[in-house]
Amino acid sequence: MNEHVSTEAAALKSRLDAEAVHYILASYVDIHGRTKCKVVPVQHLGRMLAGSELFTGAALDGVPQDVNDDEVAAVPDPATATILPWKRDTAWLASDLWLRDQPFEACSRQILRRAVKQAANMGFVFNLGIETEFFLFRETEGGGFVPIGPNDPLDKPAYDVRMMLNCMPVVQDIVDAMNSLGWDVFSFDQEDAPGQFETDFLYCDALKMSDRLVFFRLMVQEIARNHGMFASFMPKPFGHRTGSGAHYNMSLADARSGKNLFEAANDPRGCGLSKLGYQFVAGILRHAKAIAAVIAPTVNSYKRLVARGSMSGFTWAPIFVCYGNNNRTNMLRIPMQGGRVECRAADIACNPYLGTAMILAAGLEGIRMGLDPGEPHRENMYLQTPEALEQMGVERLPRTLGEAVDAFEVDPLGRQVMGSLMFETFVKFKRTEWEEYHAHVSDWELKRYLKFF
Repeated sequence: MNEHVSTEAAALKSRLDAEAVHYILASYVDIHGRTKCKVVPVQHLGRMLAGSELFTGAALDGVPQDVNDDEVAAVPDPATATILPWKRDTAWLASDLWLRDQPFEACSRQILRRAVKQAANMGFVFNLGIETEFFLFRETEGGGFVPIGPNDPLDKPAYDVRMMLNCMPVVQDIVDAMNSLGWDVFSFDQEDAPGQFETDFLYCDALKMSDRLVFFRLMVQEIARNHGMFASFMPKPFGHRTGSGAHYNMSLADARSGKNLFEAANDPRGCGLSKLGYQFVAGILRHAKAIAAVIAPTVNSYKRLVARGSMSGFTWAPIFVCYGNNNRTNMLRIPMQGGRVECRAADIACNPYLGTAMILAAGLEGIRMGLDPGEPHRENMYLQTPEALEQMGVERLPRTLGEAVDAFEVDPLGRQVMGSLMFETFVKFKRTEWEEYHAHVSDWELKRYLKFF
């Protein structure tokens, strides 16, 4: 263990001892962005920071190893040490995977690190805010579930005060936990479906925000469990209600001054976005279909990415490869105040390290190539005819996971960002997921066809 690690270990152990922490989780993620770990007593913190905890990658989804390969080591990032708000004798540390004393190419966090380094080499810091949407449910007898809160048959429950107040005990615990970690929640609300909520908190650099989203899902699930309920990060639990997004709010800052490089007071297009910002947008749109496979990574994700299907009318989900100002029907939106770009296609089930890496790499390509996305779309894109869309040159995002994986496989960006090992693993894993879905006989099929003929 080198001197730098020893110094960090001593400082961190002193802090953890002061907080009466007994156990440390050396945590990393699989291909889904789901947390994995080993638990280490705090007295062995120094060994853990040096990579003592080994894992068999073949035992996990999308950690591409064979059973005879050397184990990967989780090397924790001391800066991420987070005491669990619901279990204060335990701390969580985000980790990078290493193999034979080298960064493991197919580690999700390492993949994002590589993209962030590209940005740094161009003089940029990639700042990211993620809007977290999720459902809270109670289990019922017989294995069913119902949304928490009053059983009101409201067609439009969004922002309903009574529903929000009824659910405050658990949601307040979630928000209080977030704020205890210094995340600075600035709003939260009842979303467009019963039992659905959103929290909005302060942006930070992309790696830190991705760590926070991974931890957020773990934290919300545990706090919900303590209230006798469970959280769901399934993108679309109900066909007739809106799904749960994880909108990425993005900007590039100057690495030296911290100045937001997407801000522009005199934007001739009226969106408050700089030329650099438009180039970033153009790069994302160029690779949008491939990116969709990563930021909307499940079969269920594409049941969210539809224009209609919500009791309250439109689904609010983007389905078109285009951008606009405050227009929520585009994949990319420039909010009213400008200075940032919001990707609305990402959902709450995404692996944030992989999704962020893909979007950042695409945006940087747009900057390097000096691309331009054309004029913003201010019209309601849901109402455009296929002929009008064709005339505008606007395509749809993939309609299914199968379409998205096809787009991902033929676009060189995925291999460039992920490396060959994770790229091939991602394609294989997601194709298998799509094929298994098609082989399953659903309740809809039985109801429609069993006695039809």
